[in-house]
Amino acid sequence: MSKLGRTLVIVNPQSRNGRALVGAERIEEVSDWARAAGYVDCLDVRKTEKPGHATYLAQCATGYHTVLVCGGDGVIHETVNGLMQIPEALRPTLGVIPFGNGNDTARSLGMSLDVSLALEQLFQGQVKPIDIGECNGRFFIETLSFGLDAAIAMGTHQRRMRTGREGTVLFVEEGVNQILFHRDSYGCTYTLDDEEPRRGSFILMAVQNGPTYGGGFKVTPGADMSDGMFDLCFFEGPCSLPKASVLFLMAKEGKHVGLSSKFRFHTASRIHLSFDQEPPAQIDGEAFAGREFDVELHHHALSVLCGPVLP
Repeated sequence: MSKLGRTLVIVNPQSRNGRALVGAERIEEVSDWARAAGYVDCLDVRKTEKPGHATYLAQCATGYHTVLVCGGDGVIHETVNGLMQIPEALRPTLGVIPFGNGNDTARSLGMSLDVSLALEQLFQGQVKPIDIGECNGRFFIETLSFGLDAAIAMGTHQRRMRTGREGTVLFVEEGVNQILFHRDSYGCTYTLDDEEPRRGSFILMAVQNGPTYGGGFKVTPGADMSDGMFDLCFFEGPCSLPKASVLFLMAKEGKHVGLSSKFRFHTASRIHLSFDQEPPAQIDGEAFAGREFDVELHHHALSVLCGPVLP
């Protein structure tokens, strides 16, 4: 059983059009029970007010044992960047109440996407250390990618804002649009750990700490968040429309692995990327800009609550 101790809940009230507040209300409802059972010493809820606010709240959380995030991958990303500013010996444990659209981090932590079950998991789960990535001074917990998949992620966000719709289907719709009209290749020189630099032209380059992005697309299905290595998937261009379409659909369940020689898979703990021109880029689903990227893995840098499989 998990003892959360003094607990801060960070809520993004914009997640799922305000429905993340329901998750916060539920954990407030069970707080008296959790305190009586010895799971928490106290529980404070804070709502984010603007972009970046979760980072501020998290970096000020030195007096807490646990920080729970109620929202999606974006607010989790902000929270991780705040927690990583705290000295490791004082850094609170991170827990997730999934209320986003993609919820890839929650999936990687074994959390149910049903809020009631997720709350149960938080009190019955285990604490384990995971790795955290850093790129150009910005931390990430799940994903960093360039090219086609980053363009799909940004386009999916715009579709969500424009239509008010949710779910993985938006990622699929935007993926079809990008594959039809934007199968651009980006020349890149890349260095993995202490190896010699290599050269390639890629439609996408994904640097993964967790196995998925885009709401469950298993781009690196074997990725382990605690093994001390990034899992990399590079897709070499050019590629015809029919082949790109098939590979995109196969990637939903990780069936692209071994399917085409155009995919390159690597592992590394340090990466340098130098692009000939600025590519679309995303970090935990947030837009990221630049041509030169230095990526480093911090092994077992953050303790997290991982959910057991519940009946």
